[in-house]
Amino acid sequence: MENRLSRSEEVLVFSGKGEVYSYTIVQVAPENFEFLVPYALALIKLDEGNLITATLTDVDVNEVYIGMKVEMVTRKLSEDGDSGLITYGYKFRPINL
Repeated sequence: MENRLSRSEEVLVFSGKGEVYSYTIVQVAPENFEFLVPYALALIKLDEGNLITATLTDVDVNEVYIGMKVEMVTRKLSEDGDSGLITYGYKFRPINL
């Protein structure tokens, strides 16, 4: 039987650098993220041309602007108090040129 769902075998490598394509400042956060407000949620245009959604970090939300050069960083996203499980993920921070 033929599998109608095919998987891409192509490996894509990105530099992790790009610029803010668009953004919004979140004032009312989803449950369990209230401690982060206000925070910037951005659409990042990577140097390779792809678009990715990410939270901005290490920046004052009043200083975010379209065209701001950014780079991907790994940050702690959450910690489960009962099990101690820590979840890490990516965010983007400004590049100091």
